[in-house]
Amino acid sequence: MRQDFDSLLPGTTTEEGPTRRTALKAALGAGYAAAAGPLMAQTAIKTSSDGLTVGEITYEVNGFKVPAYRAAPAGKTNLPVVLVVHEIFGVHEYIADTARRFAKAGYLAIAPELYARQGDPSQYNEMAKLMSEVVSKVPDAQVMADLDGAVKWAGAHGGDLARVGITGFCWGGRITWLYAAQGPVKAGVAWYGRLVGAQNELTPRNPIDLAASLHGPVLGLYGGADPGIPLDTIDKMNTALAAGNAASKASQFVVYPDTPHAFHADYRPSYRKEAAEDGWKRALAWFQAHGVA
Repeated sequence: MRQDFDSLLPGTTTEEGPTRRTALKAALGAGYAAAAGPLMAQTAIKTSSDGLTVGEITYEVNGFKVPAYRAAPAGKTNLPVVLVVHEIFGVHEYIADTARRFAKAGYLAIAPELYARQGDPSQYNEMAKLMSEVVSKVPDAQVMADLDGAVKWAGAHGGDLARVGITGFCWGGRITWLYAAQGPVKAGVAWYGRLVGAQNELTPRNPIDLAASLHGPVLGLYGGADPGIPLDTIDKMNTALAAGNAASKASQFVVYPDTPHAFHADYRPSYRKEAAEDGWKRALAWFQAHGVA
């Protein structure tokens, strides 16, 4: 059941919000999220900032200064924009490095700290506590507004708002689907984000509920051995996409056999080099094919 897609700023000073988040220190290269568990013996990819403008920025949304990590080719303007949405562990070195990889490919990449109002993931050593005390308290509406704010900031700092894409991992994969149905994006790439789930006041809809009305097509990159995302939920999502608009119908999945969750996370034992590299190539090609690059 493997469906393939085959083809193929400068100028902002760092500001501090009312509560400085140590997660952003991690994003600047200080480390990884403790709750993620054991690290690989050698954390894999280290992308140089040579030729890039990188570092922390903030932008205001509803009176709150949202911290974010940005990376872009130095001295360039009119850049395609990609929003990089973090895992449940927030913005740390892996997410920052991913933003730098996009910058090396010519993008203005922005990775907002989308939990900044609720807590600091870097302060948690246990996944269960992080989920219950921070992640479960983050409203989808807040996240959507913060991503809108990131797009607005990009437009004022060298980004071309006619060419906006979004990608995200795990928690951020779900958010990628949601924002592709709401935000001003031409395409999205969702890495193993869940498609169905419980609905409540903070998370009133899931990707499957919005599948028929995407603004931009989404490429879903998923692991065939991911126990948290059963393959039948991908089948259900495909059915919902097929009944939708043109962007929904253009969306596709790639399912990597015998591959676990978080296979792109090169700092964790779940990393699978072949699938991660193939997925990255497909992500860049997807953005190019759909007018982001």
